[in-house]
Amino acid sequence: MQQLTTFSTRNKLDICLAESVSKLLEQAINLKGQASIAVSGGSTPQGFFKLLSHCDIQWSKVTITLADERWVAIDSKDSNTRLVYENLLQNKASAAHFFHLKQGESLNDKTLNELNIAVNKGLLPLDVLILGMGEDGHTASLFPCSEQISQGLASDNNNALLSVLPKTAPYQRISFSFSALSQSKHIFLHLCGEQKQQVLTKALQGNDVFTMPIRAFLHHDTVKTQVYWAP
Repeated sequence: MQQLTTFSTRNKLDICLAESVSKLLEQAINLKGQASIAVSGGSTPQGFFKLLSHCDIQWSKVTITLADERWVAIDSKDSNTRLVYENLLQNKASAAHFFHLKQGESLNDKTLNELNIAVNKGLLPLDVLILGMGEDGHTASLFPCSEQISQGLASDNNNALLSVLPKTAPYQRISFSFSALSQSKHIFLHLCGEQKQQVLTKALQGNDVFTMPIRAFLHHDTVKTQVYWAP
């Protein structure tokens, strides 16, 4: 299920999202001594990242990770890790911990197994999740075109992370599965632009999660996704 909130400008959305997320992270810290958040890449969240980085919370008790990552060098322009370091792990948020999804040179079974053990031990379930959405309705690296989509969307998938090879996008990816992401305590879908609004409308009008994986978050009976959109 989903709740849509619209904003007149992207800046107003970024301000509201930063305020909401900072409060949720602080609440988690007060409750259990630590907090975790997974964010998404792309140009959309950059303004939000910069505002969040200035929020006055106990960042040393926060672990930040990514919903997915391309298997590229960290200094690559296509690296989500680089995006987070340059825009979010700055200012007050520089004290936060970052959990790298890309570890090592090869994304093989051994690497996945070690990463799955690590995230299950100390990161999941996430306190806050910020999702994005592609024009094909993918979210994280749950691509409808990939052979791994059934595994990625399976509600009984015991693996939090999986390797994905999309057919319509470059690079091998590592992505959290729907089963892991859907356990997040607070889920936001951050969208901007008229084109993304059209994709969202299409996603809301149908139920086939394999053609538009974002539907798994929008239509699930017990998963609440807060959709924030601005022109």
